[in-house]
Amino acid sequence: MDPGNERLPPAAPSGPPPGNASVRRRSRRLPPAATPAGWVVWAVLALCAPPAAATYKVEVDAPKAIKDMLEEHLDLSRYRTRDDISPDQFNYMVETVGEQVRQFTSTEGYFDPATTTRVEGSGDQRTVYLTVEPGARTLIRNVDVDVTGPAATQSPAQVAELRAKWGLPAGEPFRQADWDKAKDDALAELQSHTYYGARLAGSQARVDPDERAADLNARYASGPAYSLGPLRISGLRRYPEQIIRNVNPLSQGEPYRVERLLEFQRAIQNQPYFSNVEIDLGPQGDARSTDARSTGDQGADDQPSGAPADPPLDQNAERVTAPVHVRVREYPTNRLTSGVGYTTDTGAQVEGRYSYYNLFNRAWVFDSQARIEQKRQYAFAEVAMPPDTRTYRNSVYGSYERTIDLESTDLTSLRTGLKRSRSREKYDTTLSLDYYYDSLQPYGEEAQLSRALVPAFAWTRRDVDNPVFPRRGNVINTQLGVAAKHVLSDETFFRLYGRIRQYIPVGKRDLVVARLELGADITRGDVTGVPASLRFRAGGTDSIRGYGYQSIGTRSGASVLPAKYLGTASLEYQYWFLYDWGVAVFWDTGTATDNLTGVRLYNGVGIGARWRSPVGPVQLDVGYGIQEKQFRPHISLGVAF
Repeated sequence: MDPGNERLPPAAPSGPPPGNASVRRRSRRLPPAATPAGWVVWAVLALCAPPAAATYKVEVDAPKAIKDMLEEHLDLSRYRTRDDISPDQFNYMVETVGEQVRQFTSTEGYFDPATTTRVEGSGDQRTVYLTVEPGARTLIRNVDVDVTGPAATQSPAQVAELRAKWGLPAGEPFRQADWDKAKDDALAELQSHTYYGARLAGSQARVDPDERAADLNARYASGPAYSLGPLRISGLRRYPEQIIRNVNPLSQGEPYRVERLLEFQRAIQNQPYFSNVEIDLGPQGDARSTDARSTGDQGADDQPSGAPADPPLDQNAERVTAPVHVRVREYPTNRLTSGVGYTTDTGAQVEGRYSYYNLFNRAWVFDSQARIEQKRQYAFAEVAMPPDTRTYRNSVYGSYERTIDLESTDLTSLRTGLKRSRSREKYDTTLSLDYYYDSLQPYGEEAQLSRALVPAFAWTRRDVDNPVFPRRGNVINTQLGVAAKHVLSDETFFRLYGRIRQYIPVGKRDLVVARLELGADITRGDVTGVPASLRFRAGGTDSIRGYGYQSIGTRSGASVLPAKYLGTASLEYQYWFLYDWGVAVFWDTGTATDNLTGVRLYNGVGIGARWRSPVGPVQLDVGYGIQEKQFRPHISLGVAF
């Protein structure tokens, strides 16, 4: 028997395959249908059977895990609603059900179940009562995981970690699914670091039903240690290879790690040019996939004809340097998207976006966006160059934003500037030179005009376990800017802003989310000389719930104006009763003010619902503003930051 492909005693052909454990047990007669001759018996019964009988019911009395499996896979259960089953066929299924039960329960570690059946009633009133006593479950007695090849001497720590992480240790119940998963996980662990060509050389699960014990053995051949060689890029039609080479974080000669190839894949996917990226290692047509693939359109182009073939790898060598194959599929040069939505902050919205990815045939990107909301209109346009050798992108841009009747103020903000930005695995860095021209119109007062030329620096770190549904880690954003009076600016000021959101897991499902936000415009002059879009207001969905959007600031008659200082904090507990659905309780606090003396803090408390939707997190909250003594609903889609 091939130790890598052992199987439990065969089950009836109508059920699922029981797996690949080798069972040492007393010989038993298999049900006729489980053998080639059994198919003949079944066929004869079908051809020579008397007229078909009516349907019947099946009642299974067994532990839940086994009951669900039997109700789904037993022939008696699967055929109970058919009206073409003859009496002989029905009797045959009843007589052989014990052997079929044994085949299925063995995959759960129960190798000697006691099965009793009885049939009550007649015609379509028949009911088959099936009782299964599974007996004692088989437990893992010994586990032997062995690794041969260069890994045994070159990477003993990695081999030790593989054994420590083995998913089916001694003392655990034997289940075929767990056995298969443990083998696959161990192989993936070995392949993910250095030993790209590792394989399962053999495996065996020897089950002793009398002792109710299983002895497991898995042997892995590591193959040679892999190092990363030169890039091999295919699939490009319009864009130069240098785009991909400029964002490559890999070093030629470094040990292979799947995480590094995935990092490279994400760096390419973050560029606006490619709908699909696939990366693997080794000669074309002979490499084992690293699963370093994007979630975009599948199917990349093959190696272009005429490209040099990679030399064959020496699989007997202790070390191998293999090329890194990158296959990409390009987006069309034109892309148009649109959408509609609603938020409690600014009302219903409609938006559109147009991008062109090959401006001047130099892979420059033209990006434009327009959004119309009930209380805000926004337009943006940018021309960006491809990433340079340090992965920075240089761009020039302009924007227009207008908010209407927001706390009895209208604000029109024009902005244009130059930007140099870089986005890496966890960090975004931006250097910019921005020119602001704002017009703030309080209700019943004259418009306040302000302008500023602001050199600025922004830095963001994303260190979370999941970018869409985070449970652990944090996201940090900081911004610094400065302006000098008379240098295209109405006032001298220094702007500081920072925000952190911390995710803290509680148990297996629950979550605590904490947020802190601070901002300041430091100036000795008149604060109205600082553009309103660079000052601060608080309140709303992602600020202080229970208060209107940007309703907290400096009061001036009927209007609320942006202030010099900002501080908000939030603490939220999320209870998840299902993976996709949860409820939350929260407390928000903070203020926006021109004077730090005698600061008045605004507090909001409330409850909410959470849904991990297919398009991102959705939260529905009802907040109570303690100072204003009012309830307000808040709706948010996506991770706001």
